[in-house]
Amino acid sequence: MSNNNTKLNFKEKVAYGLGAVGKDMVYMLSASYVLYYFQDVLGVSAIAMGIILMIARVFDAFNDPIMGVVVAKTQTRWGKFRPWLFIGTVTNALVLMLMFSAPISLDGKGLVAFAAVTYIVWGVTYTMMDIPYWSMIPAFTEGGRERENLSAMARTCAGIGSAIVTIVTVIAVNSIGSFVVSRSADNMELIVNSANNSLKAYVVEKNESGNTTGNVLEISADSEIEIIVDAQSNELKGDIYYNESNSKYTVKVNDKEFNNENSTMNFTSDAKIDSEEKSVEAEDEEARLAIYVSSEDYSGLKDASSYSIDTKISSTKAVERSGFKYFSIIVGIIFIIFILITCIGIKEKSTVNMKTPGVGEMFRALIQNDQAMSVVITIVLVNTATYITSNLLIYFFKYDLGGANWQGNYTIFNTFAGGIQIFAMMLFFPILRKFFSAIRVFTIAVVASVVGYLVLLVMAMSGVSSVYVFMIPGFLIMSAVGIMNVLVTVFLANTVDYGELKNKRRDESVIFSMQTFVVKLASGIAALVASICLSVSHISESSSDIVAVNGSIVKGLEKAIEAVKAAGEASIQGNAVGILRLTMTLTPIFGLVLALIIFKTKYILTDTKLKEISEEVRRMRDDK
Repeated sequence: MSNNNTKLNFKEKVAYGLGAVGKDMVYMLSASYVLYYFQDVLGVSAIAMGIILMIARVFDAFNDPIMGVVVAKTQTRWGKFRPWLFIGTVTNALVLMLMFSAPISLDGKGLVAFAAVTYIVWGVTYTMMDIPYWSMIPAFTEGGRERENLSAMARTCAGIGSAIVTIVTVIAVNSIGSFVVSRSADNMELIVNSANNSLKAYVVEKNESGNTTGNVLEISADSEIEIIVDAQSNELKGDIYYNESNSKYTVKVNDKEFNNENSTMNFTSDAKIDSEEKSVEAEDEEARLAIYVSSEDYSGLKDASSYSIDTKISSTKAVERSGFKYFSIIVGIIFIIFILITCIGIKEKSTVNMKTPGVGEMFRALIQNDQAMSVVITIVLVNTATYITSNLLIYFFKYDLGGANWQGNYTIFNTFAGGIQIFAMMLFFPILRKFFSAIRVFTIAVVASVVGYLVLLVMAMSGVSSVYVFMIPGFLIMSAVGIMNVLVTVFLANTVDYGELKNKRRDESVIFSMQTFVVKLASGIAALVASICLSVSHISESSSDIVAVNGSIVKGLEKAIEAVKAAGEASIQGNAVGILRLTMTLTPIFGLVLALIIFKTKYILTDTKLKEISEEVRRMRDDK
C-alpha cells in the first residue's frame, strides 16, 4: 500500500460515514425489532422465533466467510468493494421491506415459514454489503492512530444510525400506523350489548402492589352493558382478544371512568361477523370484559344498587402492523441513498497485491491468527450482552413499567441512551484515549457497564417506575456500549496487520467477514435468550392472565376470573416481570465479565506492539 494513497480527504470521510448511518439504521431495525414484530405484533411463538434467528446465524457461519472470499477475488473497473456494497444494499433494503410486510392472510405455520425465509435472506444480503464496507478500513489506512480515527468516525456514524432507529421506531410506527389505519376502508366496528348477547363483565380489585386481592364484582348481562370495538375486519373474526397492551380503551362503570392510565383490562369475544359490514352486532355470541381497578375504586363500586357499563376499545394491532411496514420502507430508502453517496464519494485506493485464499486456506488463516480469534470471541460476548438488553427493553417498558404512555417513556429513555452512546463515541472515547491505552479504556467501559446493569436490577426490583431515574444506569451502560463499539472495530482492524506479518498474507476481507458473522451471531444468541425468557415467563400472556380453554379465549377469561376468586391474593405478572428483569441484567453481566477475562488473557496488541508490527510489515512490503 503506497503511503501517499492512504489518506482519506474530508469529502470521502463524510461519504463513508453516511454509509455507516444508513447501514446501522437497517441493522438496528432488524436486530431490535424483528423479534417484537413477529412475536408480539403477529403472534409467532417466541421459541419459534428464537430457533429461526439461530438457524439464520448457523447459515451465516458458512455464507459470511465465503462472501469474504468472493469480495477478495472481485476485480472490476469500480474496484473490489463498491460493486458488492451497492448490490448488497439494494437487495437488503428490498428484503427488509418485505420482512416487515407480512401478508395478513398468513398465520400459523405459514407465518413461521415467512419469518424464517425472509430473515435468512435478509442476513445473506446484509453480508453482501457489510463485509466490503468494513474491509475498506484496513485497505485505506496504516495501523495506529489514523486507523483508530477512521474506525472511531465510522463507528460514531454507525452509532448515530442505530440511535436514530432506537429513538424514533416506536413513536414513528405508532404515528404512521395510526395515519394509515385511520384512512383504511377495512375499518369496522363490533357492537356487543347486554340486550342480545351472553355477556358478562367483571370488576377485579388490585392492591398497591398490582396484585389481585381475590375480590371480584361480577356484573351479569341483566345490567346495562355496551361494548364497542373499533378494529379492522381481519381482527374481528373468530376468537378476538384485547387488553391494555394492544388497545386504547375507556370503560365507564356507573360514574367511574377507567382507561389505560388507571387500570388494566381484558376483553374477549366469539365474533363471527360479515367482513362486508362496517358495523356489526355480534348477536347470540359470548363476550367477557374484565377491568382491574384499585382498592379505592373497587370500594366505591361494590355497594352500588345497579350497574351500567359503557366501553370503547380501539385496537392498536393493525396500527403496529401497518406502522412497521411503512417505517421499514422509509428506512430502506434512506439506506439506499446513503450507500449510493458512499459509492460515489469514495474512490478505492490501491491495496496490497495478494494471493486470494480458498475457503480451506481462509479457515486455516483465521485459526492461525490467534489475535483475530480472541477479538472475535470478545465481539460475540459484548454484542450478545448489548442485544439481549435491546431485545428485552421494549418488553420491560410495555409490560413491566407499563401505562398508557409506555411508548412515550420508551422513546424518552432511548433518546437519552442513544444520545449518550453517540456522545461517548465522539467525546468520552477520545478523552479517555489521551490518558489510557486502548486496552485500559476497554476495561473501564466493561466495568462501567457491569455497574450500570447492577444498578438497573436494584432499581427494577425496588419498584422504581420513573423513566428519568432509569437514566442513571442508562448513562453507564450506553456510554460503555459506545466506547466498546469503537474499540472492537479498532482491535479487529489491528489484527489484519498482525495476520499479514504472521501468515504473509493480508486478509482484510476474510477478517472483516468474521466481524459481520460474529455480530449477527451475537444478535442470534441474544434473540434466542430473549425468546426463551419470553417463553418461560409468558410475559405477554401474564400481563393479562389469559389462558385459552378448549380453544376459547372467552372461557379462558372466565376461568382466569374464577382462579382469582378461588386463590385470594395472587400476582398477575410478578413472576413474569421478575424473570424479565433478571434476564436483561444478569445475563449481560455474565457475558461482559467473560469477555473481559478472555480479552485480557489473550490479546497482546498493545500500542507499542502495534507500532513494531507496522514497521515490520512496511519493511516486508519494501523487500518484495
